[in-house]
Amino acid sequence: MNIKERFNLEFKEKINKKFLKTVSAYANYNDGEIIFGIDDVGNVMGLNSIENECIKIENMINDSLNPIPEFTIDGEDKEGKNIIVLRVKKGSDTPYYSGGKTYKRSDTSTVEVDRSELTRLALDGINMDYEKRKASSQNLSFDVLKNELKERAGIKRTDLDILRTLNLYDVKGYYNIAGELLADENQINFSGIDIIRFGEDINQILYRDTISNKSLLSQYSRALAIFEQYYQYEEIEGYERVKKEKVPREAFREALANAIIHRVWDVNSYIQISMYDNMIEIKSPGGLPRGLSKKEYLHNNISVLRNPIIAGVFYRLGIIEKFGTGITRINREYLKSLAKPNFHIEENSISILLPVIRTDISGLAKDEIEIYNLLNKEKELPRKELDEVLGFDKSKTIRILNNLVKKNIIQKQGHGPGTTYKLI
Repeated sequence: MNIKERFNLEFKEKINKKFLKTVSAYANYNDGEIIFGIDDVGNVMGLNSIENECIKIENMINDSLNPIPEFTIDGEDKEGKNIIVLRVKKGSDTPYYSGGKTYKRSDTSTVEVDRSELTRLALDGINMDYEKRKASSQNLSFDVLKNELKERAGIKRTDLDILRTLNLYDVKGYYNIAGELLADENQINFSGIDIIRFGEDINQILYRDTISNKSLLSQYSRALAIFEQYYQYEEIEGYERVKKEKVPREAFREALANAIIHRVWDVNSYIQISMYDNMIEIKSPGGLPRGLSKKEYLHNNISVLRNPIIAGVFYRLGIIEKFGTGITRINREYLKSLAKPNFHIEENSISILLPVIRTDISGLAKDEIEIYNLLNKEKELPRKELDEVLGFDKSKTIRILNNLVKKNIIQKQGHGPGTTYKLI
C-alpha cells in the first residue's frame, strides 16, 4: 500500500484491546479510521472470518468505551485479502473513556490526556468553554474596560447590563473567568505576558517585564508600548522627523492580540515575547483549537475561537477585525520585505516569528546575493544545480543556504535528495 499511518489513520495487523485507546482518541477529537489486517508499515496481511471479527470489534467497543461513540464497521477486499475498516466519529459527549482513561492522538501515536486536557474535554461535553466558568472572585472592578469602551466604542456608561451584553456576567448572577481576566485586577494567579529584550545573545538580557494579575487590556497596551520603545524610531528626512519601524507595528499588534485571545488559560504558562535585534518571537500556550488544521490556520482564514467571549470584547473594541484573518494581515505587512514572518505550530504552543523588515539585498553577503538572484530568476532549485551554476562546493552552498533560511529569506522544500530551495 502507498498510504501510511497518520493522526487520523491507524493500522492494526490483529485485533486486540490496544485499538480501543485510538477509538477513544478519535471520539474525543476528530473523525478517524482504524484498518485491521494491515501491519504498521502498510503491508496487507489479511484477516480470517470477517463477519465474526466485525462482531468481535463491535462488542469490544460496546463493552469498553464509555460513553459509546458513533462508529461503523465494514469488511473490504484489499489486494485479494480481507480487511476491516472501523470508522469512528468525533462525539459531542466528551470525554470518551477506554478502561477508565481517555486518550488523544499525537501524530501517529495514541497517548493519555493530562488533567488539564481532561478538564477541557469535560467542559466541551457540557458545551461550556473554560472562560464561562464562575470566577474565583466576585469583587471585580472594570475601570480599564470602561475607559476602552468609551474611547474605542463610544460607550459612555458601563454598568452591569453592558457587562451582561459582553457576556462577562452570567445570567445566573456571577462574573465568569472571562470577566475576571478583563477586570482591573485578577485575584488568582493567571499567567500573563513575559517580555524579554535580549542583547547580542540570549545570555545578555537588556530588559525584562512580567505582566500579570492585570486586565488583558492593560497587558496588551503595556506589551505594545514596550514594542514601540525598541522597534520604532525617527529619522530626519529633509526638514521633517519621519517615524520608521524595524518590525511592522501592525504585524506585532495582530500577533499579540491573537496570542491573548487564542491561548489556553487553564495552564500556568506565560505568553512569551522574545525580542532580538533581528526579530521578535511571540509564543502562546496551547496548540491549535480542536477541529482546526494547520493548513486552515495558515491559509484559509478559518477561525475556531478557543475564548469566544474574550475575542468578542477585543472585536467590539476594534483591536481585532474579522475573526480568522490575523495571519493574512500579518503576512500583508511583509509584502515588500525580503524577510518574511514564520509560524511554528506545536502540540502545546504556537510561535509567530516577526523578522526585521528587509527591503533590499545590500545587507547580504556577496555569495548570499548570488544565490538570492539565481532563485529570484529560477524560482526553485535543488542544491546541486546551485553548485553547478555558481561554482560553489557542497559545504559552501549548504552554509549559505542555511544562513538565508535563518534570515527568513528562502525556505527549504522537502527532504533528502529531492530537497529544493525557493524565495519565501
